[in-house]
Amino acid sequence: MKVTLNRINDNFHFELKNERGHLVNVDSRPEFGGNDMGPSPMELILMGVAGCSAIDMISILKKQRQEITSFKAEVEGERIQVGEAKPFKNIYVVFYLEGDIKEDKAAKAAQLSFEKYCSVSKTLEPTATVHYKVVLNGKKLES
Repeated sequence: MKVTLNRINDNFHFELKNERGHLVNVDSRPEFGGNDMGPSPMELILMGVAGCSAIDMISILKKQRQEITSFKAEVEGERIQVGEAKPFKNIYVVFYLEGDIKEDKAAKAAQLSFEKYCSVSKTLEPTATVHYKVVLNGKKLES
């Protein structure tokens, strides 16, 4: 797996490309000298957690023949100061699922994603704790 980075302007706007040619723009907010032309690298980490776990959960639920009519996630990161850096300490994920899905299967899919399959959250495990909740058809499930 490999990505390349190309600087776009005189500040912090970069274009990143993977080996398959997919592009992502990255930038910094104006208060940090950027032009806000894309998500920050730390926001991309949160997006990675959301995307990775969503792929896991949908894959698991499809194999169990659960009918998903809507799938959304919200991910929020809590950072701490460590020297000059501010890594994530806690990441909070809320999944919103709708459809003909059994509660136990939705809860188990989320558990399996974070405990077994999601490479992004597994990469973050040494420094950040990922907390998650599942809301199925408007009802918060017990985790």
